[in-house]
Amino acid sequence: MTAPTAPRVADAGAGVPPRRGPVDLPGPEGDNSIAREPLWYAYGAGDDEPEAPPWTWVPQPPPDTHVPPPPPRGGGPRRTLPLGTHDRLAALPYPAPPPRGAGGGGAAEPVEDRLGRALVTAFGPQRREPENPYNDHRPYASPRCLFPVHAFVDGGAGMPWRLLEPDRHALTGTPAAPARNVVLTGRYTSVPPAYQWFRGSLIAIELGFVLRALSLGLELFDVSARLRLPGPDAHALLPALGLDDAWAWSLPFVVELGDEGAGETPRAPAPEPPAHLTRTDPALAALIRVNREQTYEGAPVPLTTAVPDGLGPSATVPDWAELLWRRHSGRMPRALHGMSGRRGTVPAEVLDSAARWLSVPPPGPELGTAFGALNVTAVVRGVEGHVDGVHRIRDGAMRLERADATAAERLEEQYGYGVSPVNGCGIRHAPLTVFLSVRTRELFERLGTAGWGAVQHAAGWAAHGLCLSAAASGLFARPVRAFKEIPTQRVLGLDPDEMIVLSVVVGVPQDTGGALLDLRL
Repeated sequence: MTAPTAPRVADAGAGVPPRRGPVDLPGPEGDNSIAREPLWYAYGAGDDEPEAPPWTWVPQPPPDTHVPPPPPRGGGPRRTLPLGTHDRLAALPYPAPPPRGAGGGGAAEPVEDRLGRALVTAFGPQRREPENPYNDHRPYASPRCLFPVHAFVDGGAGMPWRLLEPDRHALTGTPAAPARNVVLTGRYTSVPPAYQWFRGSLIAIELGFVLRALSLGLELFDVSARLRLPGPDAHALLPALGLDDAWAWSLPFVVELGDEGAGETPRAPAPEPPAHLTRTDPALAALIRVNREQTYEGAPVPLTTAVPDGLGPSATVPDWAELLWRRHSGRMPRALHGMSGRRGTVPAEVLDSAARWLSVPPPGPELGTAFGALNVTAVVRGVEGHVDGVHRIRDGAMRLERADATAAERLEEQYGYGVSPVNGCGIRHAPLTVFLSVRTRELFERLGTAGWGAVQHAAGWAAHGLCLSAAASGLFARPVRAFKEIPTQRVLGLDPDEMIVLSVVVGVPQDTGGALLDLRL
C-alpha cells in the first residue's frame, strides 16, 4: 500500500527518529487495545513514557445497556429521494463503473436526482435480519449498526441545510437551491460510553467507510465532487446544521458537488461542551478536544475513484446492486452474537481482489500520506495457490512473510469474543484476516497530530474496500478491534511500536436459514 503523493513513512530517511525498542503500553493493568488508544496518541505526539489517564480503568456499564440518543430529525418539509435506485444499480454490470460523463446509472437524469441516487446507494437500508440483534443493515459496516455518521445537504451561499434520513428515504428541511454540498459528521454520544476514548476512533473510522461508500455512489451515478477536509474554522459549520448538541459531533467533512467549489464555511462560535462533561465523562471530553485538533490546511481535492482497476468478473455478483446487497459481517442464528464461519478452501482470486481493493488510495495528499503510512498484514489460511501463514500486502500484491499453519488458530486465542454459548467466532477458519497498522511516532512526524484522525479515516476507507471485495467473492467481512494487541503483534511479526488501527476478518459464511427482509427502494 503506497501513498499517491509521498514515499512510505518507513522509507522517508532524514528526519525520522530511529525505531524504538519495546514500548510498555499500556502497562501491567492489561492489554486492552481500546485502553491503549490514548497512550498511542501520546506516544505519537512525543511522550516516550505515556501513562494511562485515570479514567482508563474506571468500570463502565456494558455496551448493551447503552441507549443512544434518538437520531436527528430534520425540521420542515420532506423531499422523497428518487425511487428505483436498486433497479438502476442492477443495470450496472460489476466490476467496472460506468465511464465518466456518460450519466452513469442515472442516465440523463438531472444532477439533483443523480445525487439522490448516490445518497441512497451509500446510505440506504438494504435489509433487516430478524435473527440479528443489530438492525438495519446498510451498504457499509458500522459498530452495532449504530450508524453514528450522518449526512446533510445544502444549496450553498448560506442556504439552509437538509438532513438525510435514510430510514425515511428522504431529505428533510427547508427547501433549498440545487444541492452544492454534502456534509459528513459523526455523533460521539451515539456510541456506548464503555468504549471510552475509542469512541473518537470509531467515528473517525466510520467517516472513512462513509467517504468511500459515498464516493462509490457518486461515481456510479456520474456526479463529480471534491472533498474539503476540516479546516481551522470547520467547527463553525456544526451549529449551522441545526444540531442541538453540536458539541458532541466530529469536525465535518464537506463534499462539494461539481468542480467550482462551494464557498466558505459560515462564521459561528465553536460549540462548547457542557461544563460538567469533564467530570461526568472525562474520556468523552478528552476525545472531543483531540478531534478539534484534527484540522488541515489543504484546498479541496477531487474525489478519485473508489474502485480498483483490473478487477476480474465475479462468479457471485453480476451487478452493483447485488454487491451491496451481499455485503455483511457474518451472520449467527437465533439472535446469537458474533460471527459464524465454516472451514473451506477458497480460490486465489479472493486474495487478488482483496489486495486490489486495499490498494486504492483515498483522495487528497493528507489522507493519501496517512494511507501510505499504513502497513497491511494478512493471516492466510486455505487459499488456493498460497501458503498458510503471514503475508504482507503492498502495491496491490501479496507477499509471503512467514509460513505458519497455526497463525489463524493463535489469532483466535487472542480475540476478545471467543466461542461461547451466546457467541460465535470463526477466526480460525477465516481464509483471510487483515490488520492495518501504523507507527504513530512516524505518522505524527509527517502530519502532526492531524495524522491521528487521518490514519483512522484512511483505515476505514481501505477496510470498506475489503468489505466490498469479500462480498464480490461470496464471503463475509467483519471489521473488528477486539484482538489483544501485544500477543497479536507477535503472531503477525509487527514491531512493538506499531499500533493496530483496525482489523477485518474475511470468512466463508455459514447458512443460518434466517430471513432477509428486503428494504431496497
